Amino acid sequence: MAIALPILAVLLTTLISAYRRFSLATWTLFSAIAIGAAAAATWPNWLPSAIVGGVFALIALITNVKPLRRLLISGPFLKVYQTMTPQLSETEKVALEAGTVGWEGELFSGRPDWSKLKSQPKPQLTSEEQAFLDGPCDELCRLHDDFEATHHRADLSPQVWDYLKKNKFFGMIIPKQYGGLGFSALAHHAVVQKCASLSGTLSSTVCVPNSLGPAELLLHYGTEDQKNHYLPRLARGEEIPCFALTNPYAGSDATSIPDFGIVCKGQHQGQDVLGVRLTFDKRYITLAPVATVVGLAFRLHDPDKHLSDVSDRGITLALIPRSTPGLEVGRRHFPLNVPFQNGPVRGKDVFIPLSYLIGGPEYIGQGWRMLVECLSVGRAISLPSSSAGGVRMGAVATGAYARIRKQFQMPIGRFEGVEEALARIGGKAYATTALARMTAAAVDLGEKPAVPSAIAKYHATENGATVVKDVMDIHGGKGIILGPSNYVGRAYQAAPISITVEGANILTRSMIIFGQGAIRCHPYVLKELHAAQEADPKTRLVEFDKQLFGHIGFAISNGVRAFLLGLTHSRLAKAPMGDATTAKFYRKITRYSATLALVADTAMLTLGARLKVKEKLSGRLGDVLSQLYIMSAMLKRYEDQGRPTMDYPMLAWAMHDAVYAIQNALDGVLRNFPIRPVAWALRALVFPIGLRERAPGDRLGHRVATLLMSPNEARDRLAEGIYLTPNANNPVGRMVAGLPKVIAAEPVERKLMKAIKAGQLKALEFGAQIDEALQQGIITSAERELLIEVRAITHEVISVDDFDPSELESAVDLDKPKLKSVA
Repeated sequence: MAIALPILAVLLTTLISAYRRFSLATWTLFSAIAIGAAAAATWPNWLPSAIVGGVFALIALITNVKPLRRLLISGPFLKVYQTMTPQLSETEKVALEAGTVGWEGELFSGRPDWSKLKSQPKPQLTSEEQAFLDGPCDELCRLHDDFEATHHRADLSPQVWDYLKKNKFFGMIIPKQYGGLGFSALAHHAVVQKCASLSGTLSSTVCVPNSLGPAELLLHYGTEDQKNHYLPRLARGEEIPCFALTNPYAGSDATSIPDFGIVCKGQHQGQDVLGVRLTFDKRYITLAPVATVVGLAFRLHDPDKHLSDVSDRGITLALIPRSTPGLEVGRRHFPLNVPFQNGPVRGKDVFIPLSYLIGGPEYIGQGWRMLVECLSVGRAISLPSSSAGGVRMGAVATGAYARIRKQFQMPIGRFEGVEEALARIGGKAYATTALARMTAAAVDLGEKPAVPSAIAKYHATENGATVVKDVMDIHGGKGIILGPSNYVGRAYQAAPISITVEGANILTRSMIIFGQGAIRCHPYVLKELHAAQEADPKTRLVEFDKQLFGHIGFAISNGVRAFLLGLTHSRLAKAPMGDATTAKFYRKITRYSATLALVADTAMLTLGARLKVKEKLSGRLGDVLSQLYIMSAMLKRYEDQGRPTMDYPMLAWAMHDAVYAIQNALDGVLRNFPIRPVAWALRALVFPIGLRERAPGDRLGHRVATLLMSPNEARDRLAEGIYLTPNANNPVGRMVAGLPKVIAAEPVERKLMKAIKAGQLKALEFGAQIDEALQQGIITSAERELLIEVRAITHEVISVDDFDPSELESAVDLDKPKLKSVA
């Protein structure tokens, strides 16, 4: 007892200090007081407390006296650290330095400060931006006929192209001083989302000039002459841009592209000037077939030392007019029957002056950094916004269809199998739209969200694929028969495109999210890397010691917090003041934030350089960070919208789904962690009472499905920003407009069916049945008219298109010799 009491006293003060993150000095003071109190309590048997106190004094001396600490701990560990740190490629170094850290840094802290999230302003469009969305953007959607574009033209109509240019859809991000619209990232997101709710071809065309393209690069890095020349033309649509990055032999590793340029002298506009002779081969370049100016990434070499003593100058970017001799724009690619303009770009010995380099000679060799910084902004908006538009439309359309389409005299949405898919659609749509909104808002807050943009790109497109699969399953034959009335088929075909482009999802999940997040978001890892690379040995040791002991305290704190929060099933965590129904979700995020930090630290410490190639572990840890970010986005959305009670089932379904995914990802890490004793210890800390999280329940799913199948405020909020105007080119708009009448007719249909089953009506055909029912007084004249109208609505909704065989034949003369098909 005498020896146990002081040990327990130190253990208790350590647990409290670690959980509350007290400083090392504070822990030392509290522990000393605790040992003294234990000695007093066991007096006169003071010897056990003296022994514990002596050991503690030695530890306190070494850890608190910095010169001694550096000599005995930090110095030796620095030597080990320099051998275990993974070697980073130039690609990785630039990616780690680019961008900013926002809320994702709080999630990696193990103790997120909720006041930072709640204090972020509610994202809102300006009156001008809202007017554009309600005016020109609506009109653009009205003009676009997606079946005509995808089946007949394999392109937008000339009228739509002209409207896009005249109304500056390609100049949304260009400031007004250059003739652009000067829109916020939120407005850019809203326009793309609305276009995507109608057509993937349309949204892709709008995305590219406003995403990773010449305009974005010129705004950040262009010379004044380049800005003044190109930006007004791009804003007016006089120039159509594309950006050529992907080489067939480099793929996602942009720093290894074999495309090259040689600094040399050549002829330009009749004069002998210093420039670059380019050789390149690019593919998958969106808008290339119609582009008038081509952005190009290549590796610049200066073998004759025209510019410097360095031969290999690194990745460099140029902006090249299409009319440049030798520049060849190839034939079109055909991306999965969603035929936005896309194709290859090639050139051999293409000479350009140095003035064509983006940013001029000053930015030679900075191309990869320029691309990474701009990609983090564009990737945060383009595909997440497109996915948001798609899942919003999928949820609204499928909810309406499941109510209108009947089998066994009952809406198919009432069947539990369909209801399960509807719940998944509603929950995933709620999560995806919150995620897309938050990443766009981050850009407007001045961030370059490298990690969140990767999270948003991966999870928005994966959720989009899950939703459209369920949408297709519920629609059945309606979804697979292409034609003007099919609003599902092209979206289903487009899903793999979003998954593939802007960094394939496998790569994004397994390497980028956690690979960048673990270093960029961690409060100490990047600082330790920088400290270890300090040139001055004294400064190196001092700075490394500071970061190392901060990191040690951070790791101990997260271990304690993960264990205690796991032991209490998150109940010990604090939640911000507000809606009591969401408090449990804040607590779960706090718990798994500490867990993520603990497991990530342990993996980096024990696996070292091996973690870089453990992509399955990295992917699972990335899933944890991603789901924490998505949960935060949903809570922020719920708060910004005034905590609407009717939305709660969708929020709760998506939250439980996310937490369950976090648990499974962590379990996967621990089951597959290569150092088994470490995995056992982690499991004891992370899951002290086992795997207690559960997937969303059936009753909750029923509530979500019910919300989707009838007009209500929650469904309206989920439908915000999509194109639902009922016109000839928008079958979903017509279906949604008819839904209230379908619902109003349901009691009348039940009366009619009851009369048929009772044998009161002898007629077999619908028209004769309602006439007979009217004659017998079973229904009124107004009810008869309603049934006729609803019958017409239902017929349109469930009908599919058919064609004369000649309409489906290709216009190409198949008897002619076939042209070379490989680009």
